[in-house]
Amino acid sequence: MGRRLLTAALILILLGFTGVKVRALWSQKEKVAPLQQSLVDENFSGADWLLTLDDRQLTFWQHLEARLKKNPDDYEASLLKSLLLFQGARLSAAVTELQELTKRAPKFQLAHLVLGDLLLARFDLVASIGESALLQRLDSDKEQQVEQLRLEARARLQGYLTLVDGVEVPRALLSLSSATEYALVVDKSKNRLYVYRNLGPGLPPELVDDYYIVLGKSTGDKFKEGDLRTPNGVYFVTSYLPDEKLPPLYGSGAFPVNYPNEFDRHLRKTGNGIWLHGTDKEFYSRPPLDTEGCVVLTNEEFSRIGQYVEIGRTPVIISEQVAWVSSREWLDKNIEVQATLEHWRQSWERADLKAYLQMYSADFWAKGHDSRSWGRHKKRVFAGKKFQKIDLSEISLFAYPTVGEGTQMVVANFVQQYRSNNYNGDMRKRLYMVKEQGRWKVLYEGRQ
Repeated sequence: MGRRLLTAALILILLGFTGVKVRALWSQKEKVAPLQQSLVDENFSGADWLLTLDDRQLTFWQHLEARLKKNPDDYEASLLKSLLLFQGARLSAAVTELQELTKRAPKFQLAHLVLGDLLLARFDLVASIGESALLQRLDSDKEQQVEQLRLEARARLQGYLTLVDGVEVPRALLSLSSATEYALVVDKSKNRLYVYRNLGPGLPPELVDDYYIVLGKSTGDKFKEGDLRTPNGVYFVTSYLPDEKLPPLYGSGAFPVNYPNEFDRHLRKTGNGIWLHGTDKEFYSRPPLDTEGCVVLTNEEFSRIGQYVEIGRTPVIISEQVAWVSSREWLDKNIEVQATLEHWRQSWERADLKAYLQMYSADFWAKGHDSRSWGRHKKRVFAGKKFQKIDLSEISLFAYPTVGEGTQMVVANFVQQYRSNNYNGDMRKRLYMVKEQGRWKVLYEGRQ
């Protein structure tokens, strides 16, 4: 009996969320049909019903349909499709969508609760949270579980709606080398991970996939071990750990990233073990803020993301909020930074010590060097050169998500081929470049 009361109470809670919160995410201009009208509206054909949607709703519907055509097992798209059907007064169609979803994804708790919500909506108007006496029977732990599901639903909706709003290019992905096929971009504010494909030189990357993700229990940038935050920065996948080598908590596997990176260590940030990984196999998904700092996907989606990841090459850019720019802005910034990198290469190749050192920030650091010792070191090196030939290839450029108010920084990865009269060598190099008084300066230089 107690379990039945709890189930009924959970349904009423989600019922209130669906009726109030889902509608609040749409424009205030649309008219939402009463639920009593839904049984009449069920006679609409699919084409007739689509004519009742406003532009934003129609774009959302088309996006969901495209996702499901590409991947019929996109469970999130099925859930959101049912909510759009419900909000558009097609109750029976919404229930059918959810019934099929819960059969395919029996551990998807949120889908089960929304299904119960819609089944109740056949008989009465949606109630708001707190009106049912059954709610008072919930203990605090169960109420917390329901609140976490409510937050998950809201995060999924808001993340999806970002794509409907016509975002263009993430500023972070300035240029991807021919050796980097995909890049991962994390928007912490939307609990969303975006997968972008490299289309080649001079072309903005193309969005090919996106996922709901779970982040650290505490918000903000990571600074020290144990602060339960997900870091902000430009990182790279360093390895793959299969599920058989991991505790059940990590689900289908893990992709560790190189936190702390060079810049993190310079800022004396601590901690380690920041991974992209799956979910404990007892569950389908987790609440939006529920990790110790890792980025977590469902196991199905972690398996899907594996096709995009190449160890040692795939970048993972994590930011509080993704900065979106137009294709024109993206191209202008790309050209500006590429030109700076080429000027650095030419001044080095010509052994023009003055021009070369002017490319370095007063705050420069490298292994064993600051800006002054670097200048003395390079003066000695240049004195022994009769010629230098320097080529850069496989160039990737990433705008750093957060540095400081008003400060711009770029990470440049490339392969450096060096030839001279007394030394030849190739290496994978990384530069951090910061913009100071309108000019780009090298802040850090070292191996990848």
